[in-house]
Amino acid sequence: MDRQRPISVIGIAGWKNSGKTTLVERLIAEFTRRGLRVSSIKHTHHDIRAEAPSSDSARHRRAGACEVILAGDGPSEHRLDDVIGRLAPCDLVIVEGFKAAPIAKIEVRRAAQLDRRELAPMDASFIAVASDYATDPGSLPLYSLNDVPAIADFITRTLELAVGSNSE
Repeated sequence: MDRQRPISVIGIAGWKNSGKTTLVERLIAEFTRRGLRVSSIKHTHHDIRAEAPSSDSARHRRAGACEVILAGDGPSEHRLDDVIGRLAPCDLVIVEGFKAAPIAKIEVRRAAQLDRRELAPMDASFIAVASDYATDPGSLPLYSLNDVPAIADFITRTLELAVGSNSE
């Protein structure tokens, strides 16, 4: 039986301690408030264990994600499109991590992160930068890391999400 595919996928990528999980958590909550069904996929370098209340995946779930999948680095790691295919139909899939995935991504930059190498200049799949400090995004749009409604508006426009269409 052929399942309906998710309408849209957006990636949130950056180096360790850049604020990826916080942004994903806030975007899930924002899109859920806007009436979308959102699922998430989180890349992890750690062993996958039972979900602890403080884990990133639990944060995604509390923010309103319909489904959360953790994808690890082990030998059985699946390609991202295969992981997306395991999700139930939804309006938006937010992918955290997967820096090299060939999906539209927003780079997260935070002053507190140790690694300041920029990802977007090296990868055309980055479509914007979200930062908490003055940084050069090149030709990409730059958003304040804390302006979640503006980032959500950008994602909505870019991915042509049908927000609120069910309430008409």
